[in-house]
Amino acid sequence: MADGRVVIEAQRAEIRHPDDAGQGIDLAMIEQALRGELDAFNQLVVRHQDHLFALVYRLVPDRDQAADVVQEAFFSAYRNLGAFRGGSVKSWLGRIAVNEAMDLQRSRRRRPSQPYPELEDESWQPPAEQTVEPESRTLAAERSRALAGALAALPFDQRNCIVLFDVEGYDYGEIARIMGVSVGTVKSRIHRGRVALRASLEPVRELFRG
Repeated sequence: MADGRVVIEAQRAEIRHPDDAGQGIDLAMIEQALRGELDAFNQLVVRHQDHLFALVYRLVPDRDQAADVVQEAFFSAYRNLGAFRGGSVKSWLGRIAVNEAMDLQRSRRRRPSQPYPELEDESWQPPAEQTVEPESRTLAAERSRALAGALAALPFDQRNCIVLFDVEGYDYGEIARIMGVSVGTVKSRIHRGRVALRASLEPVRELFRG
């Protein structure tokens, strides 16, 4: 794992801006974990587990399966610490989690069962502020259910690309590397997915006005 430490030390030396503080903490924790300090990696888990769960739950809308995917993603990250080559630790963990979610999706497709559980549970969504009016909270919940249902109905390749691009903010190149396809294929999947989403949401379009 020596190569990983060299990369991390070089990147930490480049961090200057206060906005990079979180990244600096992540890099320090990985450096400590590379030295065998398990507690440092456990702290990294605590820092990123909520974000990864929210990401995976949009791809695998089953709480238990999403939790299993996140756990497996952290196991994989720990096993492959020495392969970390710099960049955003958050994005690196996100890529691992997405790949684990894709593996699960492919296995479900090979062994079809109930395609998706009910999508009534919005606990993955950030809680509404207390100052928000009840009517607004109800509308937001209805929008969330409609979007979740429409996303779940998409082929998983399209759904993954839309979530990664529109929700998580990955660029086309990053998504192409995660999905193992060309940038053109990513753009095509996003376009086709958006068209399908618009058609699926047409009956409830009133929810998204105003």
